[in-house]
Amino acid sequence: MNQEVKKKITGFDATRRTTLLGGLALATTALSAKAQSFDFKASQRYPDPNVQVLDKSFLKYRLYSSTVEQLATGFRWVEGPVWFGDGRYLLFSDIPNNRIMRWDEVTGTTSVFRNPANFTNGLARDRQGRLIACEHLTRRITRTEYDGRITVLADNYNGKRFNSPNDIICKSDGSIWFTDPPFGIAGEWEGDKQASELPHAVYRIDGQTGKLSLITDALAGPNGLAFSPDEKVIYIVESRATPNRVIWAYQLTDNGTKLGSRTLAVDANGPGAIDGFKVDVDGNLWCGWGSNGALDANPSELDGVRVFTPQGKAIGHIHLPERCPNLVFGGAKKNRLFMASSHSLYAVYVDTRGAV
Repeated sequence: MNQEVKKKITGFDATRRTTLLGGLALATTALSAKAQSFDFKASQRYPDPNVQVLDKSFLKYRLYSSTVEQLATGFRWVEGPVWFGDGRYLLFSDIPNNRIMRWDEVTGTTSVFRNPANFTNGLARDRQGRLIACEHLTRRITRTEYDGRITVLADNYNGKRFNSPNDIICKSDGSIWFTDPPFGIAGEWEGDKQASELPHAVYRIDGQTGKLSLITDALAGPNGLAFSPDEKVIYIVESRATPNRVIWAYQLTDNGTKLGSRTLAVDANGPGAIDGFKVDVDGNLWCGWGSNGALDANPSELDGVRVFTPQGKAIGHIHLPERCPNLVFGGAKKNRLFMASSHSLYAVYVDTRGAV
């Protein structure tokens, strides 16, 4: 490990005196944490016009007296929210600021949970309640133990380093599934610009043996992923599919360890950019949504969360003033949708629950 990477991972530079570094680190952290904050005013009328019904079947999921709320703002690019119900808090990644943030449900305050954080992206909890993280800088999957120690679960496949693990989920059998596109090594914004050693791929870590398996390397830019409520299907975003981003639905075979036949679950149909998503107890897909940068895209119409049935029919849309790359169900009843959206964190109560 070279000195520059070691410095970014540990925060320690062996070429400088520790006392000097301490002062400089505090100053750097304070400066790097500054980002644009956005004013947001929740709707004063019910039902909230930001919660749009595209099909009458969505009416059962819309709460008449619930509005979109902005919980925190002032970040650079937030992703990977994960709910910790036992502590009543949410963790999420502020990737360019190289930190994991913590929003507290009891106090409504936001604080830094981990800094530096190796430019983490996707976060999840395993079946024992431990934090699982996709790290761009170190190109690895880690687990935070109960005492705070970091365990590396995987950092290579057949001796070659991952690209930049992006999104991650855990199955009831204890297995961990994650996507590995090259987004974090493509430049200096979400990690370090580095050479790719492996194709874009999806991997599985066995819950009993810890063995790493390649699930597929046939997708261009695999991104968000989620299981159906019965775990017989895994949905995976192909974010560099052409001409549009899509979500594939794969039947799982071999006792749920391998991919079988696939069908097209969701097609973005033009400028829509699908990123992370979650599945509710009825099997609907709640997708982070926004413009993919197309010149004809109108972000004011696209930004937010779009809801699809398992058959791919768009039934609802939650409008946000910022693009939503990722989201998670949380709260005491798992019916509060937390949306990590560019510079801010938003939430809205809905009349359904997350499947996991």
